[in-house]
Amino acid sequence: MPPLRFVKMYLSWNVNEMTVAETEIAIESQYLKRKVTVTLLMPEGEVTEPLHLLLLNDGQEAENLRLGETLDVLYEAGLLKPVAVAAIHAGADRLHEYGVAGHPDFKQRGSKAAAYTQFIVKELLPTIKKEAGIEDFSTTAYAGLSLGGLSAMDIAWNNPQLFNKLGVFSGSFWWRSMELGKGYTDADRIMHKVIRETAGKPNLQFWLQTGTKDETADRNQNGIIDSIDDTVDIIKELEAKGYSRPADIQYLEMVGGTHSPATWAQAMPKFLLWAFGR
Repeated sequence: MPPLRFVKMYLSWNVNEMTVAETEIAIESQYLKRKVTVTLLMPEGEVTEPLHLLLLNDGQEAENLRLGETLDVLYEAGLLKPVAVAAIHAGADRLHEYGVAGHPDFKQRGSKAAAYTQFIVKELLPTIKKEAGIEDFSTTAYAGLSLGGLSAMDIAWNNPQLFNKLGVFSGSFWWRSMELGKGYTDADRIMHKVIRETAGKPNLQFWLQTGTKDETADRNQNGIIDSIDDTVDIIKELEAKGYSRPADIQYLEMVGGTHSPATWAQAMPKFLLWAFGR
């Protein structure tokens, strides 16, 4: 594996000279039985501050998300702490690797979610820390898009000792154990149930986004699309656990926002500033 172009955690750094370097690495995963490509977006320059980390599912969309460009702009404005971004490319088995570990949906999708969790925890994070020469990042956030957002939430929720913050863009919180029209109720939504049945309150903060044009589906015919209903209900489950808004939970509902990288790119600066802003 080629060395990662990481900046050491404690070097001298002028924030106004910060730029972003992009590198691609490949990890041969024993858990996923495939090669995983990861695009790394690293701050270049001399750093005196602790380095933060963002893991991003569906990292193959990094260019469409204008991620590098957004980081450059925020660094130039002096608004962002130094953050390493590991954009993890999805594989051909995305519908099985993403999901909720141990809880496949009614079509048995998500059957490899537990293996994907093992890849993140036991292969990706140790690789990044080893190559960076860093034992721990100051803040570690996990984010994802759509089904990748559901996956990020599941992994962070079940590993709060590794993650501090979570970002979900148009999350697939409809993920359910029962098919519509065959006895389905809202109690069959998998992530909601996992949150509800978890003992205790993981030490996490949450940033959630939806768009008013994410979809047109409206299961309960209440005039609100399912994407928004399901996300708002996730927030209700979190509040029932004792999390509060806005201290622990931020919610961005974008009028006219669609289920697309174009909308998520518009939301990305808000998420980055929430997670790593000065």
